Amino acid sequence: MSPKHYFSPFVSSLPSSLPSSYLSLSFSPFFLLHAMASSSLKHHKSHSLNGFTTPAKRTKLSFISDSEIQSEFSHHDQTIARINNGSFGSCPQSVISAQQNLQLQFLRQPDNFYFNTLKPSILHSRSLIKSLVNAHSVDEISLVDNATTAAAIVLQNCAWGFNEGRFSKGDVAVMLHYAYGAVKKSVQAYVTRAGGEVIEVHLPFPVASKEEIVSEFRKALARGKENGKKKVRLAVIDHVTSMPSVVIPVKELVKICREEGVDQVFVDAAHGIGCVDVDVRDIGADFYTSNLHKWFFCPPSVAFLYCRKRGEDGKGGDLHHPVVSHEYGNGLAVESAWIGTRDYSAQLVVPAVLEFFNRFEGGIEGIKKRNHEKVVEMGEMLVKAWGTNLGSPPEMCGSMIMVGLPACLGISNDPDTLKLRSHLREHFQVEVPIYFRAPVDGEVDSITGYARISHQVYNKVEDYYRFRDAVNQLVSDGFTCASLSN
Repeated sequence: MSPKHYFSPFVSSLPSSLPSSYLSLSFSPFFLLHAMASSSLKHHKSHSLNGFTTPAKRTKLSFISDSEIQSEFSHHDQTIARINNGSFGSCPQSVISAQQNLQLQFLRQPDNFYFNTLKPSILHSRSLIKSLVNAHSVDEISLVDNATTAAAIVLQNCAWGFNEGRFSKGDVAVMLHYAYGAVKKSVQAYVTRAGGEVIEVHLPFPVASKEEIVSEFRKALARGKENGKKKVRLAVIDHVTSMPSVVIPVKELVKICREEGVDQVFVDAAHGIGCVDVDVRDIGADFYTSNLHKWFFCPPSVAFLYCRKRGEDGKGGDLHHPVVSHEYGNGLAVESAWIGTRDYSAQLVVPAVLEFFNRFEGGIEGIKKRNHEKVVEMGEMLVKAWGTNLGSPPEMCGSMIMVGLPACLGISNDPDTLKLRSHLREHFQVEVPIYFRAPVDGEVDSITGYARISHQVYNKVEDYYRFRDAVNQLVSDGFTCASLSN
């Protein structure tokens, strides 16, 4: 039975006002389910996301309840205080169900799915992301596996600049010292091997203000230019660093790059969309990527890569997906939409995710605001209980914040952080990543360990109380990381 006939009872019940775009997508079960859910909302009104129009949200009377939130995330291990949304994100049950419908549709008739559903469905998701991040054109938005894949696409293009003679040996790529580990290795793999030099911006931590970051960034650019002997071809800037987690003033840094003649700017915002405000035209970078499975409720793994439309100079050359398939040469977005037989369902559930967001007061903006306020509140509660400090001012965090751990725990290196993290998981049922901060010369009894706590809609205050009490218990017992075996 074809998808159209399978869903014919539902199609006949759809209102005539339903946009024709929903009916053009081969009667995909997922899109029909999404359309029916959208058409059933009563008294809905428009609202804006980062200042841009998005699908209408529910009235206050129909906002999601606490019990419904817990039901949406009932597949989580209920014995664990999961305060680490930042690592892998979380996907609600309604979106998982939409994904499973798509997977079954593919398995039922793969050829029909490929020829009639996949491409228009991916285009629909790209169109929604284009509006959410204020891109100029849908052609600027590609969907890829994750932010690391996006980095490979941009860095591969940079490497070709050296190999094809557009860049000179020794020209520079600048990146933050706190860049994500996989991205740092990607810079080495692509740029260093091609003949480029990499300069890292060493940022202070704890950080007191964005001015400290701006100052260090200017110094790194000055080193890269070396009195005009070299050129900075690429700047890689995080929007929200992973470990330690700090919201970086990307707009200011991009502006500095333009003033200093940096060829291209790539913003790695793995934690961007759903966590902080994202307006790619306002930020002004050439490339911007963000995972959709961290703070945007998509299942793993999917990310978008924004590539600003090139001007007449054509600077930067063509971008290509690093996995070459039949669509090579048809533009990055089309190349990325088919890189072999694989599961593309995570890329197609964006409409279902927006439907989930709109069940909350204020939609995605309301969730971001509440997550930020709650994570700051919980962070301040923890540092007060332990007599420590936060890793940054509240205005420099999104939905994650760094919380100083008592110095007496004896965190003296990176392996200690992993051992302590495992100890908290196994003995106290707390899941939280920990960062080692090497003491500065002259410091005595300084805080060397910081926990990165997250807040997402499924979290409860009891999760953070359990973490507080676990650390208090360790301190009371005279525990140190030296007592843990390798």
